[in-house]
Amino acid sequence: MSLAVATQASPAEEQLSAENFQRLAKFIQDYSGIKMPAQKRTMLEGRLRRRMRTIRLDDVNAYCHYLFEEDGMDSEVIHLIDAVTTNKTEFFREPAHFDFMVAKALPALAARGKREIKIWSAACSTGAEPYTIAMILDEFCASQRGVDYSILCTDICTEVLKQAIAGRFPEQMIEPVSMPRRKRHLMRAREATRNEVRIKPHLRGKLAFARLNLMDEAYPVETGMDIIFCRNILIYFDKPTQAQVLTRLCGHLAPGGYLFLGHSESIVGIDLPIVQIANTVFQKR
Repeated sequence: MSLAVATQASPAEEQLSAENFQRLAKFIQDYSGIKMPAQKRTMLEGRLRRRMRTIRLDDVNAYCHYLFEEDGMDSEVIHLIDAVTTNKTEFFREPAHFDFMVAKALPALAARGKREIKIWSAACSTGAEPYTIAMILDEFCASQRGVDYSILCTDICTEVLKQAIAGRFPEQMIEPVSMPRRKRHLMRAREATRNEVRIKPHLRGKLAFARLNLMDEAYPVETGMDIIFCRNILIYFDKPTQAQVLTRLCGHLAPGGYLFLGHSESIVGIDLPIVQIANTVFQKR
């Protein structure tokens, strides 16, 4: 099938068939861990149609045929996963975590003689989380002689990584950022009509970005991370997948390091080398 030619199909043919939905749902869960229950069928079809317009197809079942019967998945998998991932993010989301960092985690790491605090934002989305972390670390390190930091930012979605690397955000997103922090870390777009801010270079330079699938059996990430954020992604995985991902994450955490999960996520029933020390905050033994 040529992707350069749009497929003409009747309205009935354009609806995603039950068989193709099941094939897609299984592939998406096997590849990314994201569960795709029956009630998400309409949502999935809508997101696929946005991708299909790019490659000039108008029949969702023809798109599935291309993926599964014509080896199109090799070239489409990244775009398919980009289309189905949900990327809700905010600055200072779940602020108690950042309060804990300032009051407990960072002073404890500095007291142990850490010269470089290594942090991993394991589902960074468009970057609000790691840039929030960078604001906190920049301020902390300014008060500590000889202490520096680095932040690794990973996500499965290439589109959100592009946005995160650019460090540009709609002005309404910075509402949770205090005025002193805005002055220190943000700059406005030259064209006022853009209603946009950008993270200043001194923060952007501290972040490294890479695509990473948490379903991979091994992560190309150095061990000995002092802090790992993996928030509000495990809720999309079933319990066995959660256990596998958390086990791998803990393998990259330094002894005494901290793991932050989302407010609705739990490690109950999973055997891990960590103990809970605050609400959804865990420390490696």
